[in-house]
Amino acid sequence: MKQTITLLILVFCSVTAWGQSVLKYNLNTGDTFTVKQSAEQIITQELEGAAHVLTNSLDGVLEFIVKGEYDGNFRVAMQFKDLNLMMTSSIQGELMNVRAKEVSEDDMQSKIFNSLLEQPVEMVISPTGDILEVVGGDSLVSRMANSSGLEDDFSKKMMKKSLEKEFGSEALSNSYEQMTFIYDSQEVAVSDTWENTYNGKLSAKNTWTLNSLEDEHIVISGKASITMNVEDPGTAMKLNGEQNTEITANRKNGFIELMTVVSEASGISKMTQLGDQEIPTTITSTITYELIE
Repeated sequence: MKQTITLLILVFCSVTAWGQSVLKYNLNTGDTFTVKQSAEQIITQELEGAAHVLTNSLDGVLEFIVKGEYDGNFRVAMQFKDLNLMMTSSIQGELMNVRAKEVSEDDMQSKIFNSLLEQPVEMVISPTGDILEVVGGDSLVSRMANSSGLEDDFSKKMMKKSLEKEFGSEALSNSYEQMTFIYDSQEVAVSDTWENTYNGKLSAKNTWTLNSLEDEHIVISGKASITMNVEDPGTAMKLNGEQNTEITANRKNGFIELMTVVSEASGISKMTQLGDQEIPTTITSTITYELIE
């Protein structure tokens, strides 16, 4: 009887261990991943019974090339291969329409965003996807500001400050952790959950669930409480909400194959010209990352 119980315990432990796995990035030098990013953000502001709706649309192509390992982490070069931006207002119509590959000498914005293309920045990414460091974002910002055609130093410095909020090293780290930081350092089995957080303009406290573990694919879903804190010249926003993420990743290397992030947040915004008046504001967004090569 004792031998039977011992055998059952061994079998049970073996089955339990087999059903668990450490999910992580397993990247090799020279690995190249090309990702198509699409995003739509709708900002609705209510003021004295009237609504103003801003719609921001973005699509672009990102390339990630693994340069090597560093102290157990991965050095990855990331660059924009294409980027298109459109902003429309329900009151003012089209505010911005930039296609980075189409440069017009009379269009400052097209020159700025064209200078962003094919300029790699280097990231240090942990096996869980935490972006530990970004090198090159500040040089990227300087290149964009210099391409604007502005000649006086004061205007260039003001432009750099504005661009740093989106394309500086810290901003890029915070932005792309949404795409990469999805794993836990502990073993997990199907239906297990784990948590992590990332910060920036958008801060999120995530709870992830492993939905399925197949030979070639990992399927993960995430729910998060989010906070949006935006401080731009003339505008400030403070919003809270929820975010839902669906992910299919490659089991062998851990890199995402398809990710969809849907969020909604509401709160208040303020505009300098309106003093301390609080404007009820809601932002909904859908972002998709898809591996195309």
